[in-house]
Amino acid sequence: MGKHVLLIEDEAAIADTIVYALERESYRVSWYTLGSAGLDTFKRDEVDLVVLDVGLPDMSGFDVCRELRRTSNVPVLFLTARSDEIDRVVGFELGADDYVPKPFSPRELAARVRAILRRGVAPSAPSGLRHDEKRATIFLGESALDLTRYEYRLLATLMAEPERVFSRAQLMDRVWDEPDASFDRTVDAHIKSLRAKLTAADADCNPIRTHRGMGYSLSWQRA
Repeated sequence: MGKHVLLIEDEAAIADTIVYALERESYRVSWYTLGSAGLDTFKRDEVDLVVLDVGLPDMSGFDVCRELRRTSNVPVLFLTARSDEIDRVVGFELGADDYVPKPFSPRELAARVRAILRRGVAPSAPSGLRHDEKRATIFLGESALDLTRYEYRLLATLMAEPERVFSRAQLMDRVWDEPDASFDRTVDAHIKSLRAKLTAADADCNPIRTHRGMGYSLSWQRA
């Protein structure tokens, strides 16, 4: 079998269709109805992706994701019967990779799983960008970028997990020593200056992507 997908979903009819769709794609699927049981399996077994329902009988899917994120960056795809924007924002701020509202097409869900897992085999950084952690320097081609402390930390954070969408709050927490009350404007201003320095060094290098209402990510593909 192929990649191992951990499915945590309490509705048997929905779980059956997901298991069938994923196994047709040659994924190995472990299904649990409780968040606690899924977490126990995650601790024991190697898991490549988690499909996680928000509304579980024993604990919130958000709480399950928080526990996963304590020790792992495993990709997480949320399922939910709710379509409120706040739920999507919370999910992405917790580190979710995708969010699928019910009802959904099992074939579409399988396609989203494929897309997420495909990111995991992408190059570790955009073409031409290289991070020398020992020297705390980021290179574009053979030239070192002239970055401020926070520009450096911000770009290094994005480069560490290409394609992951970071919310402004997550970036503020990881990059800044003291969170700013106006973190939206602070992060946006530094993203703008970073983009300017990257394109000044190479007009074709524009790897930072804006995700409206969610935050920013760094793509390995050149613009």
